[in-house]
Amino acid sequence: MSRRLLERADYLLSQEKGTVFKDPGGKINIALVYPNRYSVGMSSLGFQGIYGLLNGFGDVVCERVFLPDPEDMAEYERTGAELFSLESKRALSRFDIVAFSVSFENDYPNIVNILRMARIPLRSSARNASHPVVIMGGACAFFNPEPVADFFDVCFIGEAEEMLPEFLHTYRVASSRKELFEKMLFIEGVYVPRYYEIDYSRGTGLISGRKALHGAPEVIRKRSVKDIAESTFRPAITTPEAEFSDMYLLEAMRGCPWSCRFCVAGRVYKPARKKALGALKAEIGEALSRTKRVGLIGPSLSDYPHAEEVLRMEGVDFSITSLRASPRSAAIAALMRGHKSISIAPEAGTERLRRVINKKITDEDIMGTAQMILDENIETLRLYFMVGLPTETREDIEGISDLVKRVRGAARRGQITLSVSTFVPKPFTPFQWHPMESLSEVKEKLKMIKKALSSLRGVRVFHDVPKYAYMQGIFSLGDRRVSALAESTAAEPFSLSRGFNGLTPEFYIFRAKEKEEIFPWDFIDAGVSRESLRKEYEEAIGA
Repeated sequence: MSRRLLERADYLLSQEKGTVFKDPGGKINIALVYPNRYSVGMSSLGFQGIYGLLNGFGDVVCERVFLPDPEDMAEYERTGAELFSLESKRALSRFDIVAFSVSFENDYPNIVNILRMARIPLRSSARNASHPVVIMGGACAFFNPEPVADFFDVCFIGEAEEMLPEFLHTYRVASSRKELFEKMLFIEGVYVPRYYEIDYSRGTGLISGRKALHGAPEVIRKRSVKDIAESTFRPAITTPEAEFSDMYLLEAMRGCPWSCRFCVAGRVYKPARKKALGALKAEIGEALSRTKRVGLIGPSLSDYPHAEEVLRMEGVDFSITSLRASPRSAAIAALMRGHKSISIAPEAGTERLRRVINKKITDEDIMGTAQMILDENIETLRLYFMVGLPTETREDIEGISDLVKRVRGAARRGQITLSVSTFVPKPFTPFQWHPMESLSEVKEKLKMIKKALSSLRGVRVFHDVPKYAYMQGIFSLGDRRVSALAESTAAEPFSLSRGFNGLTPEFYIFRAKEKEEIFPWDFIDAGVSRESLRKEYEEAIGA
C-alpha cells in the first residue's frame, strides 16, 4: 500500500476529536461511505450521525470511507491500491457491509468509481457470498433510488436511524444472503431492488409496468422518526479539515412547514419536527466539551420557536444555516451580530413568481430582513435565487437585479453575494411534471443577471454550471436505465449530447410529463398524494 496514502489517512485522523476505534473481531464490520471528498462528507450531519449511531451498537464496528481527493486519486491509480477505510486502513472489500450515505444526485458517478476502486462488482446481480452487502441510505434514497438501484442490494426509504436496528437484527439471524434479502422484505421502509421487474414501452420508452416478485411489497412506505429529540443521531467527530471547520452540528429542526413547490426536502421530510428546548440545550452542553463552534441545522432557524433563547447561550460561537425573510428574523440577526455570513432565499425576483412556487414572502419581507442583517454588522448577506422556474419571464429575471439594487441602496454596509442555481424538477413535488429550460435560455438569463449587477459596489454573483444541473435533473427523474449514464460519467465528463440505453437527456428533462405517466418513484409512499401534487401543479402554471 502506498506510504503517501497511509500518511494522508494518519494526518486526517490526527486532526480529529471523537474518532471511534474498535477491535473488529467477532463484530459486524461496516464501512460507511460518503461518495465525495472527506471535507464534504465530514460536514454532513446525516453521515456523522449514522457513524455515531452504528458505533453505538456493541457488536458493530463502523469505519469511514471517502472519495479520494484528486491528488490522492492519482496516487491510487499509480499504485493500484485498493480503496481502504480511514480508521483501520482495511480494504473496502473486506467489510461485511458497505453502507453508502448519499445526499446529492451528482455523486452517483462517484458511487461507480468507489465500487470499482474497491474491486466490488458494480451490479448487485454480479455479487456473491464473498462480497460485502452493499446498502444505500440518505436523502437520495428517500425520493428516487432507481437510477442507482441496480448497484445496491438494499435501500433505506426514509430516515435510516428508524430502520437500522431492525436491519442489523435481521443481518445477525440470516444464514445466507438469500435469506437476508428475503427477510428484508418484511421491514417497513426497506427496499430490495432485485425483487422488482420494470417494463418499458417499446414505442414511447415510458415505464409500462412494475412487478413485485417473491412476495415483495408493491409499495414501500417511507419511515420517519417521530421525535428527533429521542434520536441518538449526533455528530461523532469534529475536525478542522471539514468544510465546517471544528464545528459540532446539531439539529434544531427536521423538515420544513412551508412546502415550496420546487423543494423535495420540504415534502419527503414531512412532518416538520422541532427539537424540545431542553433537549437541544443539553446537546449544546455536550458539544462544548469538544468545541465552542456549534452549527444549528434546520431548513430555516426563523421557524424554530426557541431560536432566540438558544442563541443567547453564553460561551458558544453559533453558526446557522439560513433565515426566512420575515420580521422575526430581526431578533435572530441581532443575536448573530458580527458573524461572517447569514443567508436568506428569495428564490425568485418577483412576487408573482414567488406565488407560483409557493414561496410565501414579499418584497417587503426580503427588503426588511436583508437590511436588518446588514445593519447588524454581518460581513456577507447571501441571497439564493433560481433561474428556469416554471412560468418565468424576462421580467422575473430583471426583478432579481432590481431587488438586489434596492437592498444595496437601503443598506450600504457589508457584502451581498448572490448564489444563482438552475431549477431542477424533483420527485414528490408539484413540478415533477415540468420540463427544465433549455441550456441557451438558462445561459442568457444568467448573463442578464451578471450584466445588470456588474457595476454595483459590494455585490458578487456566483452561479452553478448549468450542465451539472441537467445531470442532476436526469439523476433526479431517471429510472434504472440511467445507471448507464452514471457509469459513463464516472469515466468521462457529463455531456448533454451523450445518449445511453437508446435514450437521450431530452427524454428525462426537456419534455413535459403526461398527467398519468408512471414515474420511476411511484412505488414509494412518501406521505404525499399524487393527486394533491397534480392539483398544485395545475394551480401553479395557471397562476
